[in-house]
Amino acid sequence: MQSSAGPYVVVAGAGAIGRGAQEIAALGQFSSVHVVSSPKVWRAVGKIVQRGLRLSNRNGVHLFSDAESAKHLGSVEQIARSLSRAGADRKSLVLAVGGGVVGDVAGFVAASYLRGVALVQIPTTLVAQVDSSIGGKTGVNLPEGKNLVGAFYPPRLVVTDPDLLRSLPLREFRGGLAEVIKHAVIANALMFARLEKDMDKILRRDRDLLGSLIPGNVQIKARVVSRDERESGLREILNFGHTFAHALESVTHYRRYQHGEAVAWGMVAAAFLGHEIGLTPAEDVSRIVSLVCRLGPLPPWPAVSLSTLVKAMHSDKKTRSGVLRFVLSPRLGQARTYDKVPVNAVERILHFTPRLIAAATERPGVLK
Repeated sequence: MQSSAGPYVVVAGAGAIGRGAQEIAALGQFSSVHVVSSPKVWRAVGKIVQRGLRLSNRNGVHLFSDAESAKHLGSVEQIARSLSRAGADRKSLVLAVGGGVVGDVAGFVAASYLRGVALVQIPTTLVAQVDSSIGGKTGVNLPEGKNLVGAFYPPRLVVTDPDLLRSLPLREFRGGLAEVIKHAVIANALMFARLEKDMDKILRRDRDLLGSLIPGNVQIKARVVSRDERESGLREILNFGHTFAHALESVTHYRRYQHGEAVAWGMVAAAFLGHEIGLTPAEDVSRIVSLVCRLGPLPPWPAVSLSTLVKAMHSDKKTRSGVLRFVLSPRLGQARTYDKVPVNAVERILHFTPRLIAAATERPGVLK
């Protein structure tokens, strides 16, 4: 994986955690090693991680809530102060063990504590394994919007092991699959067809399927990020569905949706919007909606006004000079950013998406 700070290694595959100690040793000597995780994650995988990385009880463990509502500057301060009390210095190593919230917060702490200490990402959720642990984006939310404070700070190493997903709650696993669908929509039509064929087995966490699917998604993310680390162009395609998703999360105060659930809603809305402006073929919209529906029921669309949602969308990072910009797909396997989308088209989609997805669920093929 390439970054402005130099290349780093992504070790992905079943049993990868067992090679973690060797990979970390190759990074050099550290004065101390500090785990940043959440109580529930550390209870579920702490022993596996300690055994795989050969961590002793002398290594510090710093825990905080990994709820999306805890992804704020207060958590950054909490962890930084805990590191300071534990004697962490500039030669220390931070291990981020958890899902996207842990990775984002711990990554931002590593980027800012003593102006930067070494970071290793050990993602334990599907969404983190296929998406958020790759690429070096770190940060936290503000009341005004999602991920508005942060830094580009690539890790020294990422260790991705699907075996760490065994204890992952079904809801979080399904949310992670939304990001897998996203990658297929924007970059790999063959992967999309494979997901359509094998989704039932994937939902049962078939080890062989995950063992190949996860590295394939890592390759997509790595290929895009290596070409546009700072999100100045191409990397924006990774935000397919996210303009809608971030607004949904914001207006519900990050308490209703798992991130992947919001992305699932967002992808449906983005597919409908693409069709509304004459870009996305109806057949592709139908396939996207159908595959998202196979993930299972989503928390309901919020009962808020269109103006509230549109206002929240204006806080999206892709907005330029007050103009909303959307990642849309002209065909499966391709995507780019569009900045001339009529606001009235966006409002129609915000109004009708819950009804359209209900119709598509009840009457397959209704969009054709």
